[in-house]
Amino acid sequence: MNDIVPFFALLAFLGTSGWMLKLTLNYRARMNELAQAKMGRLPSDQRLERVEQAVEAIAIEIERVSEGQRFVTKLLNERAQPRLGDAGVALPAQVRKIDTPH
Repeated sequence: MNDIVPFFALLAFLGTSGWMLKLTLNYRARMNELAQAKMGRLPSDQRLERVEQAVEAIAIEIERVSEGQRFVTKLLNERAQPRLGDAGVALPAQVRKIDTPH
């Protein structure tokens, strides 16, 4: 019986020490989060900043694509315009007939 008492005392001491260590670590993490909040840099702010950068990059790429589309449309439109002859009269454009299956 005397051998069991020190074992349970040691077990209680280790359990209490582990619990206190966990409380201390949680408290330290919470204080660190509050310090970052006071500085204005929360993890959600950093994530939002990355999302904003991604949206800006996507907007730039969309602008490049639309500029290319405007250029191609301009070229196709210029080709479709009838050409003027020497007398200022429009020359007939060559018309291709396409046979469609429907």
